[in-house]
Amino acid sequence: MTTPHLPRRLVVGITGASGAIYGVRLLEMLQDTDVETHLVMSRWGARTLVHETHYTPDAVQALASVTHPLTDQGAPISSGSFVTMGMVIAPCSVRTLAAIAHGLGEHLVHRAADVVLKERRTLVLAVRESPLHEIHLENMLKLTRMGVIVAPPMPAFYARPGGLDDLVNYTCARLLDQFGIHVDVARWPGLNPAPPPAGIPV
Repeated sequence: MTTPHLPRRLVVGITGASGAIYGVRLLEMLQDTDVETHLVMSRWGARTLVHETHYTPDAVQALASVTHPLTDQGAPISSGSFVTMGMVIAPCSVRTLAAIAHGLGEHLVHRAADVVLKERRTLVLAVRESPLHEIHLENMLKLTRMGVIVAPPMPAFYARPGGLDDLVNYTCARLLDQFGIHVDVARWPGLNPAPPPAGIPV
């Protein structure tokens, strides 16, 4: 008996934290792959998008294979029988973090994440907040112990980024790595050999 290949579907959530460009760039990167994207954007995610970028919600929705209304709890991604690779929420607000940690299904972002959890699929949260207080950290720890990947979008400077686009691309590529989706960006090459500082014995 031949084992069927799992569908190459990824749910992308965009919520109301700073960093809307991360969710947009994920969708742009995935357009060049065989991955079917299912987008759900919160109301404040859409509001922040307009404030921070030149994109409109309609333009971002057009980047996805399928877009689901926030209030549609009958959407395919609200059921575990709809097989996906998992879900990435970028950016993930701390309100969304808390809702997922405590099983609150106020809207489809929360419900889709809850489905990914119960089906033991990959859930990646690009939590965007600073500084963090104890409740934030407790929610992150709780979800991490459940297998969730908490991946705050922290910049990497070792690749000598030429600007904001390079930083965003690197972060999004690392988020996609968690699903086994690899895109072409500058990666860690290891440190170049350097002579020791003067006066330090070899």
